[in-house]
Amino acid sequence: MSGAYAVREAVGEDDLEKCFAVRRAVFVEEQGVPRELEYDTYDSTAVHVLAVRADGVPLGTGRLLHGEDATGKTGADASVGSLGRLAVTGDARGLGVGAALVRAIEDAARERGLAAVDLHAQTHALGFYERLGYAAYGGEFPDAGMPHRAMRRAL
Repeated sequence: MSGAYAVREAVGEDDLEKCFAVRRAVFVEEQGVPRELEYDTYDSTAVHVLAVRADGVPLGTGRLLHGEDATGKTGADASVGSLGRLAVTGDARGLGVGAALVRAIEDAARERGLAAVDLHAQTHALGFYERLGYAAYGGEFPDAGMPHRAMRRAL
């Protein structure tokens, strides 16, 4: 338990629905990402992490793509995972949930033998990821109509 919440890998359909509910609230409803862009075929094979309050209310989520799924997203290096879909509900921001989710995804990557984690950060979140040890590389690019930068952290 980390404060008033726990972070763990999502297991089963109930956990996965909680992950999707957070993503729907943050990306689709709050940020206006089209629903068809938010959910993809990678959801069925990704490692999902979930932050929940003691009463089971979901606070945040993220996912790790690895193996063939990640090499399609990050290049040909199978030792690099891809962190994505990191989302924290509005009422849980500022509590350390996002950082705890990133660390849980990194732990899952290490457990799978990965050497680094890549991500595509919305530009307003660059400082958050930099504080967690990620470094930006390459230029800015649009994703779902928002500016992003690629970032990486060696594990």
